[in-house]
Amino acid sequence: MDHKLIRTTCPYCGTGCGLILKVRDDRVVETYPDREHPVSRGHLCVKGWVAHEFVHHPDRLTAPLVKEGDEFHEISWEGAIALAAEKMREIAGRYGGDAIGGLSSAKCTNEENYLFQKLIRAGFKANNVDHCARLCHAPTTVGMVQTLGSGAMTNSIADLAGSDCIFIIGSNAAESHPIIMGEIYKAQDRGARIIVVDPRRTAVAENADIHLAIKPGKDIPLVAGMMRHMVDEGLHDAEFIEKRVEGFEELKDFLALWPVEKAAGECGIDAEVIRNVAELYAKAGESAIVYCMGITQHACGSANVISLCDLAMLCGHVGTEHSGVYPLRGQNNVQGACDMGALPNVYHGYQNVADPEVRDKFQKAWKADLDDRPGLTVTEMIGKAGKEIRALYIMAENPAMSDPDVTHVLESLESLDFLIVQDIFMTETAKFADLVLPASSFAEKTGTFTNTERRFQLVRKAVEPPGNAKDDFSILCLIGNALGLDFSYAGPEEVMEEIADLAPAYGGIRYGRMERAGLQWPCPDEEHPGTPFLHEGRFTRGKGLFVVPEYTPPMELPDNEFPFYLGTGRMFAHYHTGTMTRRSPFLHREYEKAYAEVNPADAERLGVDEGDAIRITTRRGSIVTSVFISGKVSPGTVFVPFHFTEARANMLTNPVLDPQAKTPEFKVCAARVTKEP
Repeated sequence: MDHKLIRTTCPYCGTGCGLILKVRDDRVVETYPDREHPVSRGHLCVKGWVAHEFVHHPDRLTAPLVKEGDEFHEISWEGAIALAAEKMREIAGRYGGDAIGGLSSAKCTNEENYLFQKLIRAGFKANNVDHCARLCHAPTTVGMVQTLGSGAMTNSIADLAGSDCIFIIGSNAAESHPIIMGEIYKAQDRGARIIVVDPRRTAVAENADIHLAIKPGKDIPLVAGMMRHMVDEGLHDAEFIEKRVEGFEELKDFLALWPVEKAAGECGIDAEVIRNVAELYAKAGESAIVYCMGITQHACGSANVISLCDLAMLCGHVGTEHSGVYPLRGQNNVQGACDMGALPNVYHGYQNVADPEVRDKFQKAWKADLDDRPGLTVTEMIGKAGKEIRALYIMAENPAMSDPDVTHVLESLESLDFLIVQDIFMTETAKFADLVLPASSFAEKTGTFTNTERRFQLVRKAVEPPGNAKDDFSILCLIGNALGLDFSYAGPEEVMEEIADLAPAYGGIRYGRMERAGLQWPCPDEEHPGTPFLHEGRFTRGKGLFVVPEYTPPMELPDNEFPFYLGTGRMFAHYHTGTMTRRSPFLHREYEKAYAEVNPADAERLGVDEGDAIRITTRRGSIVTSVFISGKVSPGTVFVPFHFTEARANMLTNPVLDPQAKTPEFKVCAARVTKEP
């Protein structure tokens, strides 16, 4: 039978692997790895191999829906667009443009995220636009910008294979980023030392040279103890610091407070182990730091990132090909959504909304009056829903599953005057909407994603959206025009030209240059080849800056009433809120239901066996799930994946925020575990 093959980019994690979709009779029937792709080079993880399986699922939304009472009814596109524009205009007229908020999406393209933030800003003179990076890697941007000047991975993924020492902290890359873990294993095969810091004994920890089973939330004392030993023993790179970094005296004053023995007592790692890993990292020819949400999702997430950047600069392990700092982005386009200005304080290219020259440039380009005040974050918009925020437009985000203290989130969604949700399935959030707009999957659109190494890559349309669904780009253009904006774009490529024209870092990003390998920003002009690694010779901010990290212990620790540590995270077969992977037959068979990892000693004490029902309770709520007895977790600790709607982990998590990034403390809170009758 006739078929066609379409090269595109994976819709799952931030690695950005190359896919080839096999299309027959306007259906994607198989997925293959792209052997020529510069990142994945013919490899895919289990999710990538079946990335097509959710595309044609019968649950797909196929027509606009309007809620009447408690029921949804189909409405025409003309009626849906008119209603969306009318309601948002009405609310803005009554309460002001600041009463409108928008949640953009790490699953949508760069072009769509750019249009979304432009719509909110130009349509309502409001900067209330944000997306799920607030819940994961906002501390990366905050911490890395302060220290290095750029909030993105310093190097390319392939560079890891040439590192001599890799310090992995707060990342279970073997399950969450398997292709990147492959590069780490290549380094290990060459003789590189792999050090893993994680409260759980994950697959990454199992295969490491050294595993540090740290107390949850105690990362800064560990890193401070390492740096103190380096300075005491003269292992730091004094020449690099003298030439390229400011603030060393302030850092030394901070380290004076953290002798290794004190750090050991605080973080639960033996002092000699701390000294050993400090020496391994400092003495290696080129060392890399790899981290993920085990670092960022804390009340001191920004400070955690700062401490890691300080560590890299202290040893001169940044600005060269195989060293650097590697934040692993969790979603396919979370880097791009940040880059495109789906943040409350910056336009795309991280151009500050408060800068008069920047704002004037965008006002002229967009022919709109723009606000100079930073807007509200995701967590702030949800918290102020029904009060300062009266309407929300949510594009492919699912806060009813992904945000902390979900009970409060659901109350907030119910309190809105009007809620628009644009998605491919009737998500937990869409059920609360007044208007649901059926959108397109990655296989049904054209545009670009930006992966975790800053690489713009093409996404190519393979099939048509189902029924009367439309691609997100077209929906945004329709709403933008209905609001009186000029969104008459010929297509996504024209939007990319506007993106490039208005942001110096992306000036050379053009579709014609991305056909095979994509381009890594900064890429300032069309002659520039892109930038494989940052900070060579000078930091983005000029000199690097040692910033003193403000250590805050976890805001909620175990006690007599709630004696367990609770942590949440991902597992290999599922992704984020499960919207896509739980509709993949293959992945669903891998893990069909929710579970909680419980240490064998705790299981015996609780009187539970494998598969028994337990209730996990925190100060926010409780869930019932099944027991998975596992030596991965330490005694007194329970781990719950957050993919399962029937046992929503985020019913339990603590909504306390990092004061700088406003990211919640998902990774640690106090819990009680009891056997269900």
